[in-house]
Amino acid sequence: MRAVVCEALAPLDQLQVKEFPAPEAAPGMVVVNIAAAGVNYPDGLMVQGLYQSKPPLPFVPGTEVAGSVASVGEGVTQFKLGDRVLGFCMLGGFAEQVAMPAQMLMPVPESLPLEEAAGLLTAHATAHHALKQRANLQPGETLVVTGAAGGTGLAAVQIGKAMGAKVIAVCSTDEKLAVAKANGADVLINYSQEDLKTALKAATDGHGADVAYDTVGGDAFDALSRCMAWNGRLLVIGFASGRIPELPVNLALVKGYSLVGVFWGTFTQKQPKDFAVNMQELMQWYVDGKVKVVIDQVFPLEQTVTALEKVMNRQVAGKVIVKP
Repeated sequence: MRAVVCEALAPLDQLQVKEFPAPEAAPGMVVVNIAAAGVNYPDGLMVQGLYQSKPPLPFVPGTEVAGSVASVGEGVTQFKLGDRVLGFCMLGGFAEQVAMPAQMLMPVPESLPLEEAAGLLTAHATAHHALKQRANLQPGETLVVTGAAGGTGLAAVQIGKAMGAKVIAVCSTDEKLAVAKANGADVLINYSQEDLKTALKAATDGHGADVAYDTVGGDAFDALSRCMAWNGRLLVIGFASGRIPELPVNLALVKGYSLVGVFWGTFTQKQPKDFAVNMQELMQWYVDGKVKVVIDQVFPLEQTVTALEKVMNRQVAGKVIVKP
């Protein structure tokens, strides 16, 4: 089968599309014919050796896919040949086929296009887990989202609104803010044109953020760390700015807020029942129109490097999808 193969931890342009052994359905596993794969920031980090985990070489990157069941392994009874599915594969998504445990798959309703399904999992599920399990976001609270037009930032805007929060979107351009506004953001802050700390204090009438969903790190995190409300929750999602910030812990002490890490991939492994319940709720929200997948661009498999570069360079409004 054709696949994007990482043979060395190196710059993105070293990735190659080549023939790779097709997967087989071992016991408890399902092989999926991939119709679409979501592209995420960690995918670009992983192939460069900059992510928390470093898979054995060679490997096929790509963590979330949608498609149809090609074969099932012994013991798998919940899926059959041809079923429409989406799943979190952790590796192997940028290919024509992938094998994954059956419990990491879920059925896709006919009303959900497979390209959108491929973009629903990681971004929306990360935001959902962060705001539900990690932040315990409550109706009426103020949620600040940095990188609010990116895949998971935009998902946090939508989910924050679905959970009843007032959402403040923080982006670097007016064009990105317009996307956040179209997806439910109540207040817009362009941090390339105004001081983020000052703008946040004004937008919250000095109260601060009850919950901050930070995908950017760097200077944005520094500003958020000084703008949290009492009993606030500052969620660490990622570091798209390229700088991993340091927290002056005296701020958490005197302002009475919590710093909360969010690592959705590990959550799916350690709390699979909660993951399943979350996905059922997300699917229902999609059917009800409370959340949606905004697709920025779709690339063929041969242009996966271009797709990754677009995501890594923060040139995205919504999700980028690769199609084999």
